[in-house]
This record gives sequence, C-alpha cells and structure tokens, in this order.
Amino acid sequence: MKLMTLLATAFVTTLAYAATAQAETTLTIATVNNPDMIVMQRYSSEFEAQTGIKLKWLVLEENVLRQRVTTDISTNGGQFDIITIGLFETPLWAKAGWLVPFDNLPASYDVQDVLPTVRNSLSYDGKLYSLPFYAESAMTFYRSDVFKKAGLTMPEKPTWDQIAEFADKVNDPAHGVYGVCLRGQPGWGENMGLLGVMANAFGGQLFDVNWKSQYNGPGWKKAVDFYVKLMRKDGPPGAVSNGFNENLALFASGHCAQWVDATVAAGLLFDPKRSQVADKVAFAEVPTEVQGRVNGWLWSWALGIPKSSKQVDAAKKFIEWATSKDYIKMIGEKEGWVTAPPGTRKSTYANPDYLKAAPFAKITLEAIETADLSPTKEKPYAGIGAAVIPEMQAIGTFAGQQVAAALTGKVSVDAALDAAANNANRVLQQAGGYQK
Repeated sequence: MKLMTLLATAFVTTLAYAATAQAETTLTIATVNNPDMIVMQRYSSEFEAQTGIKLKWLVLEENVLRQRVTTDISTNGGQFDIITIGLFETPLWAKAGWLVPFDNLPASYDVQDVLPTVRNSLSYDGKLYSLPFYAESAMTFYRSDVFKKAGLTMPEKPTWDQIAEFADKVNDPAHGVYGVCLRGQPGWGENMGLLGVMANAFGGQLFDVNWKSQYNGPGWKKAVDFYVKLMRKDGPPGAVSNGFNENLALFASGHCAQWVDATVAAGLLFDPKRSQVADKVAFAEVPTEVQGRVNGWLWSWALGIPKSSKQVDAAKKFIEWATSKDYIKMIGEKEGWVTAPPGTRKSTYANPDYLKAAPFAKITLEAIETADLSPTKEKPYAGIGAAVIPEMQAIGTFAGQQVAAALTGKVSVDAALDAAANNANRVLQQAGGYQK
C-alpha cells in the first residue's frame, strides 16, 4: 500500500510538473503592425486559453521588423520563437539553415488546401518553411462617388497613364481629397515594393542576363520619373512618409481618390467598422503600361520558426492554429467575413459567406493564382518587383532611399537611379559576382 501510495504521489507530481511547465511556456512573437496581425494578436487569447501557452508580442513597423528579424536570425540570436516573414525571405533563409521545416503537419491542417502559388513560394527543396497568414497581389482602389461626380469611368484594366489623367481631374486638396496615393516611404518592401512592379509595367527589370543592375535603364527611368511627377502634382503632402498603413488610413478616411496597392487592403476598406468610405470603394486591376509586361506582385506575410527557438513544438502549435481553416472561420464569424485573412486557402474562395461579403474575391484569387516569379531567358532571377537573392534587401533599401530623395527633390531621378545601380553592382561584385 505504501509503495502504491508513493507511486500514485509521484505520478500526480509528474502530471502537475508537466502541467506547470506547459502553463509556463511563453512564446515570443515578432510581427508587423498591419491590421490583420493586430486582429491575430487580439484573438490569440483564444489559443492561450486552449493550450495554456503564453504569448509575448513584439509588434513593429515593417522596416523595423525586417531589420530586427534579419539581424536576429542571421546571428542565431534566439530572441524570437515565431517570426513574421515573407515569401522572399523564406526560401533564402531555409537554404541557409535558419528555419525549422513544417514537414509533419497534421491531416487536419489540410496543407493541400493552401493555394499552390503561395505554398510553393514558401517552400525550399520540397518542404514548407513558413505557413501563410495571408497572401496578396496588387489592385487599384478608387472612390466611386468621386469618379461619378467628375463624370469618369475607371476601366477594368487601367493603364498608369489613365491613373495620372484621372488624378489630375479629381485632385481636390482644398477639400482634403488627393488625386492618388502611392507608397513613398523608403524601404525595399515599401516604396520599392510598388516601384518594382511599376518598373516592370514600364518595361524595366532589376538585372539583365549578366546580372548588371537595370535601375538606371530606360524602364526604371520612365517609371520613377512618372511616379515622381504624379506624386508631386496629385499626391498628398508628406508622401515620402507614407507606406502601406499610412495610405490605408488616408483612403479609409476619405482622403484618396485612387490608391494602387495590396489586395489585402480590400477587406479593410470594405469593412464599415474600419472604413469611412466602405460603401464608396470600387476596384480595378493593377495598372499596366507596356503591353505584355508583368504588372502585379505576389506576396505573403507568413509565420516561421527560427532554428534558435527552444520551443519549436509550442511554436508549431500556434502557427498551425493561426493559419488554419478554423482560424479563418472564427474571424469571419466574429469580425465579419469581409475581414477574414485572404489569399491563402482554396476553401476561403469556395465559401459562399466569404464570396458574398467580398466582391473583390475573384480578382484577388486570379491575381494570386497567375503570379509567376520564375526566371526567364531575359530575367535571370526569381521574383517580380524584387529578386530572390540574399543581397536584395540591402540593394532595395538603398534604392528606396534614393527614390525617396528624388521624390522630395533632393536629387534628380537620373542621379538617384544611377546611385542605386552603382550600389547594386558594387554589392553583387562584393558578393563574388552573381551566377548563383
């Protein structure tokens, strides 16, 4: 009896210790301050209640997040258990051995439900290394009431020249409405995220077949010259400080007649709880310019686990929860289907509740499914607006600073792009050339 009592006591003690250890597990998560992530943070208390795992959040502006996460993971710093990264970083960091693979996902996760273009972009050597929280391409948003008042009709497939023409006609700064809002904040994922696809639309690309920078080539010069003139004439004041979130706030509060940016913004702009113009938003495809040129992008904010994390199993539990069909359903039912995280799963676009709430669903899905990041004979790199190479962050960040200087008039467009090209060539030369 004494032995049985001792064994029972030991068993109970072990269970209590295990429960305490689980309850004391705390995951540190680094994420971007975009609205969908703020919603995720708010609803994460549901995960904590289900699992006993505690979450510690570090929510940062995009440029700061990229810097902090890149520094930490490349130095094996171990500050974070979960990081918010994109489809640009995922394959590069997986190749470097910095990320934990998701190679044993449970059947309930239904990985085949994840859209193939997104799933493949977050994979390396046949394995997923991050799971998508949302995915996006680009589109044109505009105010239907402003266009109607001006007697204008937005075509389904506008050109950049048409965007500029419309901007001239609807720009009304005296009443706080600007003809067009575009990203101006410097950063490889901010202003250069937009300008990369603009340059493609104008016939440019990042590198030629010999990996020589084309920042100062004719396509880029046309695009950036067009952008600078348009923004100075018809954009909001202080545009150089405006990234995705700032332009989202401007449009949602009624201060932009047009905005070209990520498709993920649609769910926010059509939500009357978060947009003052929810009943006045209309949309079209992202603008084209040169016939046959790429005019959109593919991006996903995803969740990954650094190899330095000591709590991989708990981190996987959270990421599987936050990127699951059940999470999307929870947000749709509690916040409204228009705000459900878009662009990741086939089932979202087969859900009649989502399709009814989201008139932009079809154009978003088509843009994501048709995005092609593959290299070509003329384009030696994977990617559209950014090349999937480790040096791209440094190259793009410097170029973004130069373009911002041109936007504010500190340097000419030609000087800005010459400096960007020289820097890009120097960076690749220091990397030992680039036939990788």
